[in-house]
Amino acid sequence: MKNRIAVVGLGYVGLPLAVAAANSNFFVLGLDSDELKVNGINMGITNIEDVADLGLVKLVTQKILTASTDFSEINQIKIILICVPTPLTEDHKPDLTHIKMAVKSIAPYLSEDTLVILESTVSPGTTRNLIAPLLARHSGLKPNQFHIAFSPERIDPSNKTWGIKNTPKLVAGLSQEACTRAINFYSNFVDEVIKCESLEVAETAKLLENTFRFVNISMINEVSIFCQKLGIDVLEVIKAAATKPYGFMPFHPSVGVGGHCIPVDPLYLLNKAEEIGAPTRFIDLADQVNKEMPGYFVGRAEEKLGELLNKKVLVVGVSYKSNVADVRETPVSALIKGLKVKGAQVAWHDDLVKEWNGEKSVALSDEYDLAIIATPHTYLDLTKLGDMPILNTRGSI
Repeated sequence: MKNRIAVVGLGYVGLPLAVAAANSNFFVLGLDSDELKVNGINMGITNIEDVADLGLVKLVTQKILTASTDFSEINQIKIILICVPTPLTEDHKPDLTHIKMAVKSIAPYLSEDTLVILESTVSPGTTRNLIAPLLARHSGLKPNQFHIAFSPERIDPSNKTWGIKNTPKLVAGLSQEACTRAINFYSNFVDEVIKCESLEVAETAKLLENTFRFVNISMINEVSIFCQKLGIDVLEVIKAAATKPYGFMPFHPSVGVGGHCIPVDPLYLLNKAEEIGAPTRFIDLADQVNKEMPGYFVGRAEEKLGELLNKKVLVVGVSYKSNVADVRETPVSALIKGLKVKGAQVAWHDDLVKEWNGEKSVALSDEYDLAIIATPHTYLDLTKLGDMPILNTRGSI
C-alpha cells in the first residue's frame, strides 16, 4: 500500500496530477462523482488536452491508474489529494461546495496517519479552519491522527513549456510532519518543491499569483483601448516595451479574463480582505475594467457596421483561452449576449468546444457581415473569412 495514492477530482488539475504520479511509480486511484468521466478515463479517453500525449491509455491498461466513483476504495490509502473546483457563487463569493463534498466523501474511509493534501484554491485560513476540523468531525479521528497539507495547483492548460515537472511547487503543512511528507511525495515527480512557512502563506501566494495577472491584464486592456483611439497597434507597443530587460513583463489584451483561476482567485482574496477590513482598490478596479471589455467590443462592432440590428456576426473562438476547450468563466459569453441584445444574429465557431449553451460550432465562412476574433486557436484558417470585416479583440486596430 506504500505506493498507492488517491486523487479526488479528475478535471484539468486532478487528472494531469494523477498521470504525473502514475508515471512516477505510484499506483493511482482517481475518484470523481461524474460517472461518464470515470468510465471514459478507464477506457483511456479524456477531453483534457494536456493528458492526451502522456500515456493515459498505457497507464489504464496496466492498471497503474484506475478511476472510480466509489470513495470507499480509499480505505488504507495513505496519501489523498483533493483537486476539486472552487468556483464563485452567483453573487461572486467563494463557493466551497465541491471541497466540502470531497471532504465528507473521503472522511468515513480515512485511516490513521493518512496525509490529505488540498490543491484547490482557497482563501487564507481555509485549510486550517475548515478542512482540518471537517475531516476530524466526519472521520471520527482525532486531529493528531491524520495529517493536512496545502499545495496550490499551478496548472496552465496547453502550456508546452511549463508543466507539472518543471513548475516549482509550493507546499505547507498543518504540522511539520505533514509538510515533510508532502514535500517527499511531490519530489518524486516535481523538480523543485518549496516549503512555505505556513498554510496561510501558501494559500495567499496562490491568490497573489493570479491577482497579479488579473490586474496586469486589466491594465493592458485599458492601454489597448488607448492605443486603438490613438490609431496605433498595441501589440507593437508591447513588443517595443518588452525589449527592456528589466522591470517589465508583457501582458496581452483580450475580450476579458476567463478560466478557473484568473477571474476567480482575486475574488477569493477580495472576499477575505473584506472579512478582515483590508483595502482592495486595485482588485475592484481590475474587476470592473475586465467586466467592461465585452461591452467595449460590442461597441466596436457597432462602429464597424453602423448598427447591429439583424446583422450577421460570427464570433471566432469561445473558450476562455487559446487551444483549450474550457469555457469556464469565458468572457465570450458576455460578448455574445451583448451582441444579441443589440439585435445581432450571432453564430460562433470553435471546433475545440464543438457544443456550448445548447448551440453548435458553425463552419468558418465569409457569409457574415462581421467576424469577431475572440479566442484565436492555432488550428484556425482565417483565410476562410475572405474579405469580410474582422474585429480582433487581441490587439489589432
